Amino acid sequence: MGTGMARRLAGAGFPLAVSSRSIDKARDYAAGLGSGVRAFATPEEVARESELVVTCLPDAPQVEEVHLGPRGTVRGLPKGAVAVDCSTIAPDAAVSISARMRDAGLSFLDAPVSGGQKGAQEGTLTFFVGGDAAALERARPALSAMGRRITHLGGPGAGQLGKAVNQIAVAGGLAAVSEALAFAKKSGLPLETLHEALMGGAAASWMMDVLGKKMIARDFQPAFAIKHQQKDLAIVLRAAREKGVPLPAVALVHQLLSALEAQGRGEEGTQALLTLYEQMSSPPLPPRGEREG
Repeated sequence: MGTGMARRLAGAGFPLAVSSRSIDKARDYAAGLGSGVRAFATPEEVARESELVVTCLPDAPQVEEVHLGPRGTVRGLPKGAVAVDCSTIAPDAAVSISARMRDAGLSFLDAPVSGGQKGAQEGTLTFFVGGDAAALERARPALSAMGRRITHLGGPGAGQLGKAVNQIAVAGGLAAVSEALAFAKKSGLPLETLHEALMGGAAASWMMDVLGKKMIARDFQPAFAIKHQQKDLAIVLRAAREKGVPLPAVALVHQLLSALEAQGRGEEGTQALLTLYEQMSSPPLPPRGEREG
């Protein structure tokens, strides 16, 4: 995700400074983004060269380390600068990080994204934004280079709550498309022809269009990996429990994906859920005695 987003920023003419886990990785990363991109060893060094910092990281501990750690952006950004975090993390973690950045005289926007690697590469991401509205306006030109829809949902943490809503809908859609195509395959229907018909009716959706095609093509390479979806759904379920909102469909999808993780398939795309339905609908093995006979 981050690579596609960085390429969009570089392509839009923003002077870009990047950092990674080591200076060598940062240099390799910068070289892959094009000429003029500068590499630095730490987030602090990047921040000293910047008025706006954008991060896209695995989870809250990494976000805290990059922004608030001993070599974090908080030590390099000038007062009044803006940090935009596009990671998906727990809403309460975003609120906490925002408060500590504010105490340092900085603005922090939680701005998780939807659209996957394809959206990052094409600059069509959706941003769910929480934080100060004025800070968002300062960051908007950069966000517009990476996405088409930028929606301010409220104060700190609101962006993460918006992303949680997105993931609730995504989980249900993933299960629905997987079940539908598993049924269609078992029924012997021509899947590509059927897909065209489905996209012309009430079943049409991004999930049916993009992941449905991948399922039919047996393409389980990750546009969004199962392990990442599982992290997001765990955040959703924890937040829902705190708010007293039951999410039985999300809990089911979380468990179904856990079954694929148990098979060692966490690196595959979420569309691999189809194969679990196929496994469940396969004829069971005969009893042991009959097999041996």
